[in-house]
Amino acid sequence: MDSTKRSTRRKFLAGAASTTLGFTFVPSSVLARPAPSDRLNLGHIGIGGRGRRFLRPLAQLDEKVVPWENLGGQGDRFLRPALSVALCDVDSSRLDMAATVVGGKPRLYKDFRRLLEQKDIDAVVIASPDHWHALMTIMACQAGKDVYVEKPAAKTVEEGRAMVTAAERYGRVVQVGSQGRSQDPAYHAKRYINNGGIGTVRKVLCWHYENPRGDWTPDAAPPTRLDYDKWIGPARSIPYNETRTHGRFRWMLDFGGGQIRDRGAHVMSVAQWIMDADDTGPVSVEAEGEPHHGGIYDSPQHMKVTYEFKNPDWTLVWAQPGVPSEEIEAQYGAVYWGDDGRHLTVTYGDRHTTDTEQKAKDFKTPYGGVEVFRSPGHFENFEDCIKSRKKPIMHIESAHRVSTLCILGNISYRLRRKLEWDPVNERVRNDDEANRLLSRPGRGPWHL
Repeated sequence: MDSTKRSTRRKFLAGAASTTLGFTFVPSSVLARPAPSDRLNLGHIGIGGRGRRFLRPLAQLDEKVVPWENLGGQGDRFLRPALSVALCDVDSSRLDMAATVVGGKPRLYKDFRRLLEQKDIDAVVIASPDHWHALMTIMACQAGKDVYVEKPAAKTVEEGRAMVTAAERYGRVVQVGSQGRSQDPAYHAKRYINNGGIGTVRKVLCWHYENPRGDWTPDAAPPTRLDYDKWIGPARSIPYNETRTHGRFRWMLDFGGGQIRDRGAHVMSVAQWIMDADDTGPVSVEAEGEPHHGGIYDSPQHMKVTYEFKNPDWTLVWAQPGVPSEEIEAQYGAVYWGDDGRHLTVTYGDRHTTDTEQKAKDFKTPYGGVEVFRSPGHFENFEDCIKSRKKPIMHIESAHRVSTLCILGNISYRLRRKLEWDPVNERVRNDDEANRLLSRPGRGPWHL
């Protein structure tokens, strides 16, 4: 078993843990600690910047907790008692830190496969780099675990479809971390638009600031704390460089895919939800972009992608950069344009930063109007669905469709041509070269 354990632990300090994780603690009345059978046992794969925020320390079992993810949401609620019982990361320093935060004696691993073998784990939280999401999710489903996986869902279209198949075949709940759908402003916007607030939507313009360029930090030997071969996993092997690992992999097309895959998985997730397009896709994709003129990152500095949808007919645009109005101060978001000239703006589109116009917030659903599901919070919705076995608000099919938008945008940019997309068969029409980019060869033992 490839696991790492420390014989000693620094003393767990609840105050320090709350500062590190950003949780708000509200003292509860005196309650008995839940029995293991009443508790949700969590395993965590990837415990860096994002992964830390999902940890459930031992000290929380007797607390009423409002997670950082949902501050500014719909208020306090008692969560199902949960505990982080197993932790996995290929960086031993992150593993030690997380163990200290969790307290008690969590099991520690550097190989996620060993974590998935543990029968007492109910669900896993996957916050690994993007190129690992698909394989880890599929193997977790095969192991009988429900899954909360960070966005974007997959690196390729083939991987995304395999994730959907695995969730369905093994009857697992899979929630993808595009949290914007679980924020009140997105709910208000969807309710307003779906009830005809701006007429029939014909165009959605998403905007975002440009990709970073990076510097020319030279390649080097990986630090001893990091198992770099496991970090690379199924991706193409390249020398270690600190500027393209741990969070900064996002700006490399092989590992991340730039802002369109990072924040696009938030902004376009809200758009797909509002437009009721979770089970379909565009019929054409056309990208234009400007590469960096210097710097280590190969994602395009400037980029515009136009997606055309049919039945109903509407256009989705990703503009990077492309602030639609000088009056809008938000760095990213989307404007929804109705066929009669009216519009609605949803700024940001992830976490508690999401906002929309007051007219949507004040709108009341009329008698006989369209009712819209209101999420209690993204991770809370996941926990609710573990119990009910219903599909979560960002279920894997919807997340796969959103990640496909991001993937096709990058493929069109790389090939410098328009793609005619078949959203049913998920193939590019009459373009073998483009279709080869819908999948990738695995490396070493890591294959779908």
